[in-house]
Formats: sequence, structure tokens, C-alpha cells
Amino acid sequence: MRNLSKLKLCFLAGTLEHGGAERQLFYILQALYALGASVRVLSLDQGEFWEKRIHALGVPVTCVGAQRSKWKRLFRVLKELRKDTPDILQSQHFYVNAYVSLVAKVVRATGIGALRNNGHSEMLDSGRLGGWLNMHLPGLIAANSRSAIEYALGQGIPASRLYFLPNVVDAERFKPAATASDTPVTLLAVGRIVKQKRFDRFVSLIARLRDLRLDVRGVIVGPSGRNEDLRAELETQARSLGLFPELLRFQDSVSDMRPVYHASNLCVLTSDFEGTPNVLLEAMASGLPVLGTRVGGVPEIVRHGHTGFLLEPADLDGLTAIAAELVKSIQLRREIGTRARLFVEQNHALQRLPSFLSRLYEVALPPGYHSSAEALPATST
Repeated sequence: MRNLSKLKLCFLAGTLEHGGAERQLFYILQALYALGASVRVLSLDQGEFWEKRIHALGVPVTCVGAQRSKWKRLFRVLKELRKDTPDILQSQHFYVNAYVSLVAKVVRATGIGALRNNGHSEMLDSGRLGGWLNMHLPGLIAANSRSAIEYALGQGIPASRLYFLPNVVDAERFKPAATASDTPVTLLAVGRIVKQKRFDRFVSLIARLRDLRLDVRGVIVGPSGRNEDLRAELETQARSLGLFPELLRFQDSVSDMRPVYHASNLCVLTSDFEGTPNVLLEAMASGLPVLGTRVGGVPEIVRHGHTGFLLEPADLDGLTAIAAELVKSIQLRREIGTRARLFVEQNHALQRLPSFLSRLYEVALPPGYHSSAEALPATST
């Protein structure tokens, strides 16, 4: 296993907002810093949720996105790295892969790109040219789901340039509640208020369960950001169904999600597409059963009938039937939740991250590579 304490790494993030990709970056920085590696972060955004927390680790964060021009941003990143060239420049978001690849070539660092979703949606969001560049320029891409890797292979990316870097969760921090209320049964949905998450399905699910005379409540937790109109649409939908605000409430993101998981009985994912949702790992670590859509990397962590249940995105009838079964059976919820917790401990615990990263950097760096830190001459006494 490579000695990570000898590496100098710089991460380029598109944003440090309150999201799953950013939490994974925090975990990575925390692990590398604890192992003695030299790490820093460049971000296109400033003053976002994770910035203070990363600073608190002792990891410097520099904003390089003050200019809207992509070329000016590129030259700002280049300027920063010429001051202190890392061994590895790593992307945390797909849409900055091109920056990472181009700058890494100029400063002669090893560049690593990122795939944080299902690949297809990221290509579309980046535009035709941007999507192609962000997918094809990196010499190596770290993806957090095997479905994203399959998509990249379909785009002509060789398997040798793809690495599976699983999401992890702090299973010591996210634990089952000591005591949990079983009535009313609270269904939880978490994520940014964006169309991808299809919270309208979640609203409809709560209404259907209510119509079955089941004692349920729904909670949607997540920031709306620039999508205030979408949140207003969801509130209107919930109000028209007689749910809002008594049976369904909206809550902005909170810094500590543990009380939210502890106050819930079932985590529901209704997305049209995903990578490997961080929220599902946190919910599972917290002992919650998961009911989700069979998209992206979700089937890799939710084993149907064992650690949760999966249905096709449009199957609202099936979603309702399984949700009703879970609402009615405390025993089923507990059995599924217990198995979900065990799965996370065995496969996605934070303690496994150093070995994941060590293998990634072993693949990324050429054989016999010595970092700049290792190459420094010994100081005479």
C-alpha cells in the first residue's frame, strides 16, 4: 500500500455547497490529512457550507472562480499550481475535469477526473463540447458507481482509465437511534430541490398512503437554492392534496442530519437518475430501511428485499404497495434496517477510505514514482 504521507495533493471543486459529493470530499481530505499527506483545495465557489469545515481540518481553501470566464478560471488555477505544484491534481466534480486535465499537463502533475452521477446526466449538463472534453481529457477518472463506469465505457473510455472509488459514510457518527417513535410513521426524502429528485412522486406517495388510512407523515429535507419555483410547485401540489403543512413539511438543509434520521422510520428515494446517493448510506447507517428507484448506483448499495426495496422510477403503484407494507410492519422495518446498517459497516465504512485512496493513487502514479516531498534532500545538522 502506497505511503500517502509522502504525497502532495490538490483538489479542484466546482462548489463546496451542502451536497453528497462535497461531503465525500470532506471525508477524503480528513483521511489524507490524518495520514500526513499535504492537501489543499481550490474551489470555483466561495463561502459555501463545507468551506469552514475544511478550513477547520487544517486544509487551506482558495477560491479560483471569481471570474466567470472559463479561460480566466483556467489561468487562475494554473497560477495557483505553479506556486506549489502537487503530485496529484484531482477533480471532485465532473464539470471541472477539463480544467484539471489541462492544468495537470502544463505543471506536469498527475490529473484525476471525477464521475459523481450516472455519467449521462453529467454529459448533458456540460453541453456537447464540454461533456466530451470532461469525459475524454482525463487520463484517469474516479467514479463512485459502477453504472457510471459502464456509461463511460460506452463512450469509448478504456477500462484502464476508470477507477471505482466507493462512497463512504462515518458509521460511528451515523448510528441507529437509541429509542425511536413508531407512530406516526415518518417517511423521509432528502436532497436538493431539483427535478432529478422527483419529489413530486414523494408527495403523491404520502397522499396515497393517507388514502389507505395509514398514519404517516412526510418530510422533505433539502435546499431549494435557485429552484424556489420548483419548491413552490411542490408545496402547491401538497396543499392541493390536503397534505401541507400538517402531513407533509419541508425543511431546509441542516448541518447535523442525525436527529432527522432518528426522527424518521423510512427513507425514500424517488429520483430519475443518481450516482451513489450519500443520503442512502447515511440513512442505512442510521438503521433506516430504504425504498428507492432502481437507478444509477443505487442497486449497488440497496439489495432488493435485503437492505431495502427497489422499483422502477415510474412504478408509483409498486412504490405505494411496498411503502404500505413497511408502514404496517414494525418488525419488517427493523429487520431491513439492521441488515442495511451491517451492509454499510462491511462495505462503506469511513475506515475503508485510506485503502480505497491508496489503490487509486497506486493506479494513477507511474511505477517507482517519488513525490516532490520524497525527493527533497535531507537537511544536514
